[in-house]
Amino acid sequence: MGFARTCSVALVGVEGVVVEVQADLEPGVAAFTLVGLPDKSLIESRERVRAAVVNSGAEWPQKKLTVGLSPASVPKGGSGFDLAVACAVLGAAERLDPRELTDLMMIGELGLDGRVRPVRGVLPAVLAAADAGYRQVVVPEQTAAEASLVPGISVLGIRSLRQLIAVLADEPVPDEEDSRAEGGRPDPLLAGLVVPGTSAGAGLPSGDHTPDLADVAGQHSARRALEVAAAGRHHIFFKGPPGAGKTMLAERLPGLLPPLSPKESLEVTAVHSVAGTLPPGQPLVHRPPYCAPHHSATMASLVGGGAGLPRPGAVSLAHHGVLFVDEAAECSPRVLDALRQPLESGHVVVARAAGMMRMPARFLLALAANPCPCGRHGTTSGDCECRPSSIRRYRARLSGPLMDRVDLRIAVEPVVRSELITLGRGAESTAAVAERVRAARERAAARLAGTPWQTNSEVPGHELRTRWQVHPGALAPAERDLECGLLTARGFDRVLRVAWTAADLSGRDRPTSDDVNWALELRTGVRRGALTTAGGGGSKRKTATSAASPPGQV
Repeated sequence: MGFARTCSVALVGVEGVVVEVQADLEPGVAAFTLVGLPDKSLIESRERVRAAVVNSGAEWPQKKLTVGLSPASVPKGGSGFDLAVACAVLGAAERLDPRELTDLMMIGELGLDGRVRPVRGVLPAVLAAADAGYRQVVVPEQTAAEASLVPGISVLGIRSLRQLIAVLADEPVPDEEDSRAEGGRPDPLLAGLVVPGTSAGAGLPSGDHTPDLADVAGQHSARRALEVAAAGRHHIFFKGPPGAGKTMLAERLPGLLPPLSPKESLEVTAVHSVAGTLPPGQPLVHRPPYCAPHHSATMASLVGGGAGLPRPGAVSLAHHGVLFVDEAAECSPRVLDALRQPLESGHVVVARAAGMMRMPARFLLALAANPCPCGRHGTTSGDCECRPSSIRRYRARLSGPLMDRVDLRIAVEPVVRSELITLGRGAESTAAVAERVRAARERAAARLAGTPWQTNSEVPGHELRTRWQVHPGALAPAERDLECGLLTARGFDRVLRVAWTAADLSGRDRPTSDDVNWALELRTGVRRGALTTAGGGGSKRKTATSAASPPGQV
């Protein structure tokens, strides 16, 4: 009788659960039984492991073999258990010393020839191993850099099962050919890292090129609102006719955000590693992701889900970045309303018959929509042919509860000829605006030091109202709107958060009445007398009044 055990990791959403892989050999008819709630791909590992062991020069035990995955109550799937199963079997057959396997964490798929293939989700798996007290992990060579991101972990990257057997048995390590084909073709083993049907960089910045804000003609109010959104991580909604520049503005929002902190980088990398969208050769994501799903996206693709255990959706792929929903009024209202919970909590809880899991979803939401089905309502041409009932139905697709969670609502007007032909003359670049955003973020971080919050949009309203005081009388306009029903209690708190961001951009220690008036204008569209503008730390005064849609309308 022989027995050996080692460990691997089962991924539940974007979190890992340590699984003990046990192998037991007993006299009897040769058979291979795998127990512990394996899925189809894991059941098939019996054939992969048998062929890989034989083709690696080791002898397959001709006895009754039982491999158990514990805890048995946790569903397990994927091919990442192959390496651990093979080593546990070899330990039970005494080809390897079982004592050498006990404290090892093994993650990797085996080919029939014994080569070790990379799998998705290595980073969250190694993080789970580190939290469980493991200090040594064995992973495929292609994902060794990703596993090395976890501090305090010794990583062994291998190319084949033969190499691992030699290392564990203290034998000469054989040389293995590099799997990368000649002629500059991609490594065929990296195919398993990308989910079929998705690009390697879905949701992540590709290359070093960043769209420049200087390319946007005109739209001075929208540019200022974009700066506020980036500085305080406030959700923003663009409404305007086709061709006015709504999509251009949203695409330049990620470039205004500061680089990710080390902790944020690990969180974003873990999500994209599980989702199969982490580009090979890019073990760590440094820049905020940008995810722009089509307006026909389903609820499962947006918030997460799928067959069996849920997979990360667009809200998780945009974690610590920007989620842009273009043509928002064309989306299913039911799908859009599913964003309400993650907008408040910063995470999404997906429940399925196979299990319930919590996935991170702290993103900056950017919405864009036309004013009516034809897009010409309210324009100077005045040739809109939509019926009033059609316009009302179109605007009602964006529900009041969803829009109540959007801090900034901007009317994007058509670009005039004079602004279009003077493009590039005096327009601020992304780098210049990003520097002001960085300075405002630093002021907010200094004020929020010692608290669990980092940006103004995260601070609860009660804390803002009681812990940090504004200038006396500055909140009077917002209080009047709250009393009249133009603002909800949530809307009042969000106006206060935007006012603090405006003060940070202007270099003031607390918001003034001008900051609150500007925050109210950004939320309601109604100009409130003397208003400040972001940009350069100065202030500009303008006096105007205009009608606007009530809060909650497009």
